[in-house]
Amino acid sequence: MPFSFEIVRKSSEAPLARAGVIHTPHGDIHTPAFITVGTKATVKSLTGEEVRDYVGAEAVLANTYHLYLQPGDEIVKKHGGFAKMMGWVHGEQTVESEQQKGSPMPTFTDSGGFQVFSLGQALGHGVSKIATSEEISKREVEEKKKEGMHEKLATIDDDGVTFRSVIDGSEHRFTPEKSMQIQHNLGADIFFAFDECTSPLAPREYQKEAIDRTHAWAKRSLDEHKRLGASEATGEMQALFGVVQGGAYEDLRRESARTLGAMEFDGYGIGGSFTKEDMGAAVKWVCEELPDEKPRHLLGIGEPLDILLAVENGIDTFDCVAPTRIARNGALYTPDGKINIFNTKYADDMSPVSEDETWYTHRFTKSYLAHLFRAHEMTAATIASIHNVRFITELVKNARQAIIDGTFLEFKNTFIARYYKK
Repeated sequence: MPFSFEIVRKSSEAPLARAGVIHTPHGDIHTPAFITVGTKATVKSLTGEEVRDYVGAEAVLANTYHLYLQPGDEIVKKHGGFAKMMGWVHGEQTVESEQQKGSPMPTFTDSGGFQVFSLGQALGHGVSKIATSEEISKREVEEKKKEGMHEKLATIDDDGVTFRSVIDGSEHRFTPEKSMQIQHNLGADIFFAFDECTSPLAPREYQKEAIDRTHAWAKRSLDEHKRLGASEATGEMQALFGVVQGGAYEDLRRESARTLGAMEFDGYGIGGSFTKEDMGAAVKWVCEELPDEKPRHLLGIGEPLDILLAVENGIDTFDCVAPTRIARNGALYTPDGKINIFNTKYADDMSPVSEDETWYTHRFTKSYLAHLFRAHEMTAATIASIHNVRFITELVKNARQAIIDGTFLEFKNTFIARYYKK
């Protein structure tokens, strides 16, 4: 089946929110959907079967930068794409016919653009995908004090990016064409044009320069994608998404969305680093400009409140490493907010890790999980990661159902009131 997108229901309460289905050659993604991150063709501490059966995910996203460095995109191509390599394949519950069992499930890859940001302009700033304006102000002061202390591992010019490997320091070069070639070898159903992700610390003049460069790179990405044709790894045509930039500036965000919206992309990513207070507004500006009939992906955002605000303002899919990252440090999502399993009170807490009896993690007590973490057992990260990714996956699935039922705002407000009541 070729790539396509259909809108099943638009919200009667929030004009931009919608429930839909992304059809890919390897299966459907029911949107809004959380896309589990498997950076190096693995969801940390989990197997593909666990992500499929215990989490209930419909797609996985891998990182172009990291797979290029290790094991190399040519190795991934020999496996038939990263889905086959990591065992991200259909099981009995995800296929309509026995013939589909064992075939790859839907996948995404990012462009490597965020790594350009984190290794170049943001190195030493401590700036991530999203931060409060107060945090950014503090970091601006700290940056002036630290100026010159950090050697940037990436430098940007109009043709592309030169960077040093985080593994061995060797020098490499990414251009839009190179990013497309790598991503064709990785074989994802959906992948992204090469872009420049800017820091919220960057001045307006640089933000404008960066979106102009991103738009030029988007055109080059499209041209190279068309030249390459179907992925040699999978034999399937891939869907290419353009990436909207523009920082916290409404006019630049809208300009970027209009410019990319006029190009022949299959869908759109919304990239960049956000001020936490303005994230919902920035998403709204962009979604008001993008073509309504194409899917929209918000790159690297995973806080529950941010996800719900983004769904309300028109986002269809998300990805974020947060659920597994915080899980490995003993933090768990619950309907009443995050908890730290290292807290003394959980040592003899006999209540289940998850309230829902249908979840795999319901069979384990918080006491047992606390013991595993304190004993430094690897299983601790597995159980906590399954729980956290399932929590976010179910949150977005429930938001989708609420849109279909016409109760999205009630669902959003009820969830937020309980989760953030502390």
